[in-house]
Amino acid sequence: MNENLKTQIGLWIVALFTGLVGVINLLSAVTPNLYGRNHWLKEVVPFEIRATGHIFAALTGFVLLALATNLLRRKRVAWLLTIGLLIISIFSHLLKGLDYEESLISVILLVQLVMMRHVFTAKSDRPSIARGVRVLFGALLFTLAYGTIGFYLLEGKFSQNFNWRDAILQTLAMFFTEDNWGLQPKTRFGEFFANSIYVIAASTITFAIVMLLQPVFVRSSATQTEQRKAKEIVQQYGCSSLAALTLLSDKSYYFSPSGRSTIAYVPKGRAAIALGDPIGPIEDRTEVIVSFQQFCQCNDWYPAFYQILPDDVELYKSLGFKALKIGEEAIVDLKAFTLQGKAGKNFRPSINRLTKLGYQIEFYQPSITDDLLHKIKAVSDEWLKSVQGSEKRFSLGWFDEAYLRKCEIAVVHTPDGQIGAFANLLPEYQLNEITIDMMRHRQSLENGTMDFLFVSILQHFKEKDYNSFNFGLSALAGVGETLESRRLERVLHYLYEHLNRFYNFKGLHAYKEKFRPRWEPRYLVYPSLAALPDVVVALIRADSGDRLLDYFKPGA
Repeated sequence: MNENLKTQIGLWIVALFTGLVGVINLLSAVTPNLYGRNHWLKEVVPFEIRATGHIFAALTGFVLLALATNLLRRKRVAWLLTIGLLIISIFSHLLKGLDYEESLISVILLVQLVMMRHVFTAKSDRPSIARGVRVLFGALLFTLAYGTIGFYLLEGKFSQNFNWRDAILQTLAMFFTEDNWGLQPKTRFGEFFANSIYVIAASTITFAIVMLLQPVFVRSSATQTEQRKAKEIVQQYGCSSLAALTLLSDKSYYFSPSGRSTIAYVPKGRAAIALGDPIGPIEDRTEVIVSFQQFCQCNDWYPAFYQILPDDVELYKSLGFKALKIGEEAIVDLKAFTLQGKAGKNFRPSINRLTKLGYQIEFYQPSITDDLLHKIKAVSDEWLKSVQGSEKRFSLGWFDEAYLRKCEIAVVHTPDGQIGAFANLLPEYQLNEITIDMMRHRQSLENGTMDFLFVSILQHFKEKDYNSFNFGLSALAGVGETLESRRLERVLHYLYEHLNRFYNFKGLHAYKEKFRPRWEPRYLVYPSLAALPDVVVALIRADSGDRLLDYFKPGA
């Protein structure tokens, strides 16, 4: 049995054991003590202390249940809290009724957790921890003040009226005695006020625990040094349609132990989504993936890779990942592309007609001028408004002047000198291939304008002696269509069929098919089926720039 599997089994055992101790504590807190032990204990320990044992047993039981799943996440804070609560639990069981059986179970779990202390390395978000601690102390102080002032001012609502001293003691008694120190409300409002103390305390304490267990949040973008290093690696080893997009400002970077490879990722919630495969020498591939897994584990993230090539699918699987086909990329062979004969008959009429009308294509080289950026910005804004969408990110570029200034931009000029459409083009560095990114146009457009734009681009880069042109991902294309397809892929195929009327997946795929590309599969790699919902949510957040509602509108 390998070490990783042994660790996973150990984690499941302590998590289940912790949940079991939580349940035992809750049941023990609400069941009567054994008469013989309780009779002896009454002679030694005051009632208030014994009652406190019941309360602490119940509280520790509730919190242990919440912590059990976080131990599976290897959370260091969860481990520390569990250790502390188990110590409290051991003494609580002894104080409330000499329940040494329950104490012994807690001792066994405590020993096991101490022996596995090296496993719990996942960090929590430090600002969230600080916030949780502040909330916890604030909750206790606020609840004490709230209860004290309320008991002091609410005359006639309870069986007795309280002075300041009694009001403070009564509030504390509601936390630490089983019978609330004999409190008896006389009115419905008095009963409501007493219950509200518990509601406020429970809510704020629960919030504090959630804050203590948050995954690490990245609050700042990559440093200039990291960006320069990533750019050097991408320029030296980049060989996919996503390579240039890994250098956009929304990315963070993980560098391999050797320093020769990088992974461009965006952390959102519980997942860190990498854009494409690691970039670097192939002999570094396994090491960078494994070390990225460990890096994510320490930050309490699920590692995932979006739009990976088919070449290394088996490598990911051998490292414990699962792979899901998410679509196909359309790649046109420029050496074979022609407008002559049967191959170009669908394009020639539009090209000839628009050329006669005075339409022109122009390619602008970086650095792009402010004047051109201003003009295409107006086109971009009109297009976004017409599709009722918003800028997407992560695997696509967005209208960022610093980004576009460095791109080659193809522009269609109308006969009156206006800009009718534009697209920006990206190099693939080590591949003799060019990729299209943004494609935007005016709302009122002459029929065939986009054909005119794309054919002109293909001819332009064919003349520049490029081998191929990448039209980008056709989402969900070719997913779940064969009998051998996995069940999850068939679900995606079902969505492809039924969401087509909203997103026109088939129309976009059919349009790219006109250029007779070869189709290459692309995959989403994720750690487990249980992690997939968190990965999908993180991917949506990364893609939409955290504008989740905008994501569900047809858009960029």
